[in-house]
Amino acid sequence: MSGIVDGRVVIVTGAGRGIGRAHALAFAREGARVVVNDIGAALDGSGNSGGPAQAVVAEIEAAGGKAVASTDDVADWAGAERLVRTAVETFGGLDVLVNNAGFLRDRMLVNLAEEEWDAVLRVHLKGHFAPLRHAAAYWRGEAKAGRTPDARVINTSSGAGLLGSVGQGNYTAAKAGIAGLTTVAAAELARYGVTVNAIAPAARTRMTERTFADDMAAPEDGFDAMAPENVSPLVVWLGSTGSAAVTGRVFEVDGGRVCLMDGWRHGPRQDKGARWRPDELGPVVAGLLAEAPEPEPVYGA
Repeated sequence: MSGIVDGRVVIVTGAGRGIGRAHALAFAREGARVVVNDIGAALDGSGNSGGPAQAVVAEIEAAGGKAVASTDDVADWAGAERLVRTAVETFGGLDVLVNNAGFLRDRMLVNLAEEEWDAVLRVHLKGHFAPLRHAAAYWRGEAKAGRTPDARVINTSSGAGLLGSVGQGNYTAAKAGIAGLTTVAAAELARYGVTVNAIAPAARTRMTERTFADDMAAPEDGFDAMAPENVSPLVVWLGSTGSAAVTGRVFEVDGGRVCLMDGWRHGPRQDKGARWRPDELGPVVAGLLAEAPEPEPVYGA
């Protein structure tokens, strides 16, 4: 291994299973000291157990790495603060925050309950913001004390958040919010020596096993394109000191593919220099649409 993050202190949320587990193990293999955070909830967010996080810690330690388990709820303000404090008190600092925790409660919009909306927004969006907020406060304090960090945040958005996904209005809204939060955090935290990027991964996990049911069989060529381990190399690199020039970006990543996403940009425009009348705008909008590329389709449409 290259040791590309040797000695760095990394928090990975939702690290007890799936993509988060793959991230934690990959960081540890490259020399990082890892806080393995997982509340141990079921797929729908119910229940909790320290078993998944502790099992990943045991894997890391068995391979000669250093790790500690955390079962704090990342969407709880005090829990997110404890999570950051665990890294600092156990390993002496914090260099990388990987926000990954989440779950699904999929429904078509006409059937989506208020509780299902609130729960998914809480875990995904607030569960990104709260650890980010407490980590940022720590890094700002370090910068003001003259110890400017070389720190990284890697958030987890989704293709659903970038392009939309039928039957996932709550998840789409949360993941779109994470993409927007990433750009704002990148702009605000640069002065403290912090970069902030996001990934939109596709892999086979508990959350996606129904989506990728056709891909469950072992691949004939030996390369499992849907393995969660395929996502982690980019995340580890983004957590390294070598990624210092990259911030405010969103990458799709799956299998052997890495794609830099090109988000909202100013497109075709017409400026009258005065207020438009409603009856004038039909041809104006038609002209703008004619000049613009067709939007990519919503997943499942």
